[in-house]
Amino acid sequence: MVLSKTQRQELIHRHQTHGTDTGSPEVQIAILTSRIDYLTEHFKAHKKDYHSRRGLLKLVNQRRRLLGYLNEVDQNRYKSLIDKLGLRK
Repeated sequence: MVLSKTQRQELIHRHQTHGTDTGSPEVQIAILTSRIDYLTEHFKAHKKDYHSRRGLLKLVNQRRRLLGYLNEVDQNRYKSLIDKLGLRK
């Protein structure tokens, strides 16, 4: 398991848009980013783990689609999120 329950709750609490928010694009992107970072570190030690690399590519594409959606819906939220997570530009 990549994230423990407390780590996931901390991510959700840090990126939620209101008190009961657990599924907004910001929260989903933050969780995906955490999983992507973990797998990136995993591949530094296990270079030939091709099966997990496929999962990583799926996560990266899912995050890319969510970021595209968020950029279309509200560019201010998009820019704020990529600054918080340290993604892109």
